[in-house]
Amino acid sequence: MPLNTWSTRWLKTSFVLLLILVGCGLVLFLNQLETRKSTESTLSIQQVRLRINPILLNLEQNNHLLQEPEVREHLLSIVKENGVELSYVGLDGTILLSSSPASEGKQVNLRSALHYDLNHAVQATNGNDSLNIAFPVMTGPNGSQIGNAIFTIPKTIFMVNETVIFPYFILGTLLVTSILLGFLLIFMKRKIRKRMLSPIHQLKQHAESILKGQYNDQIQYNRMDEMGELYAMLDLMRTEIMHLSELRIRQEKAQKELITNISHELKTPITTVKAYIEAILEGLCSDEETLKEYMEIMRTHTDKTARLVEDLLVHALQELGQISVEPREVYSRSAFETMLNPIGHIVRMNGLIYEEPEHIPNVLIRMDPIRIEQVLSNLVSNALKHTVPGDSIRINAELDLGKLRISIADSGQGIRAQDMPFVFERYFRGNASPSARNIHEGTGLGLSICKSIIEAHGGHISFSSKEGQGTLFQFTLPIC
Repeated sequence: MPLNTWSTRWLKTSFVLLLILVGCGLVLFLNQLETRKSTESTLSIQQVRLRINPILLNLEQNNHLLQEPEVREHLLSIVKENGVELSYVGLDGTILLSSSPASEGKQVNLRSALHYDLNHAVQATNGNDSLNIAFPVMTGPNGSQIGNAIFTIPKTIFMVNETVIFPYFILGTLLVTSILLGFLLIFMKRKIRKRMLSPIHQLKQHAESILKGQYNDQIQYNRMDEMGELYAMLDLMRTEIMHLSELRIRQEKAQKELITNISHELKTPITTVKAYIEAILEGLCSDEETLKEYMEIMRTHTDKTARLVEDLLVHALQELGQISVEPREVYSRSAFETMLNPIGHIVRMNGLIYEEPEHIPNVLIRMDPIRIEQVLSNLVSNALKHTVPGDSIRINAELDLGKLRISIADSGQGIRAQDMPFVFERYFRGNASPSARNIHEGTGLGLSICKSIIEAHGGHISFSSKEGQGTLFQFTLPIC
């Protein structure tokens, strides 16, 4: 279910539940209000006792003096002050004292006239505005009952009106809370749409642009929150995909140039070799010395062709991650002397000064002599491309922290600063010296192949250079 649809349904459901809650609260309030209207007030026996206690006390204290006019008048004045009426009835039902003197001496039915319970007294009022409630009159705290005091009490005394502020407060609180909750739900809906749905829709558009190969539109989000982190990660992904796409395009272009260059490089020596073979077959070599000269030229071009083919093979293996390296245990001095002898001859043939190692440490190492010779050949060929006759190439070998370090230094033109980060990348070809005409431009694979071979041996290759002052390449091989 889409998030927008889900949030809309969630909001509607919340509003329905909120309305149900408000409705239930309103019904309860109206029911409570109706109940209070029906009762209007509650009985209070305490109010009654406050009024009749002084009368009862005086009646018990002066019970034996009721025949005296002064005592009677004083007692009736107290009754009048408290707003009630009194009928003092003896145990035989005779009215001995009354607020209405005409009723004195009359008999009352004690069973129907005496109501000791306030609720029973209220039920016996039959809707009147006053009620009759009886209290026993005692001779003392521990004495016996000598009569009953029947009080006629107005309704205003025994009925206490209760306030209804609290129910209204509860209802008001419920309504205010419901309104606030409603606004909060609306606010959450807008926030979800603004902070989630809209950014997600924009992310979808950015993702579609990336899918279509449009990598230049930067993905931006102005808030530093979880959505901002997601936007930042997507923009990093866009940048990385753009970089990989550009790299792929450059590699495809470089591979096309590589095929073109190698085709040209192979065509020239093969054509040359073919021409000299045809010359020999046609008998143009009049003597043995000319024949040897032709054979030497053919060997040079054949070596060039073999080197190009070898570079292509290693490059193919490099692409597959399967460079063929077969290390075996050899002694370093004899192995490197065998490799360096022909290299020295090639350097001198190109008019450069060759400085061979003064001393090669004789240690046991594991290496593939064919591959290491290829590394040395590529590094020297690279030095020849950046030097001119009169410059020097120096090779040195030494032990360094349990490793054999081989250095190839030249005094040529050096490597430009802008080219240094790409020296070991495939297809990269630096600017060769104008005087290095007898050295082929190369395929841009040599140094990349060197790096792969050395790392396959468990070693490390690096370089340092300063433009106009030469370059130093060095690699290490672990000692057994």
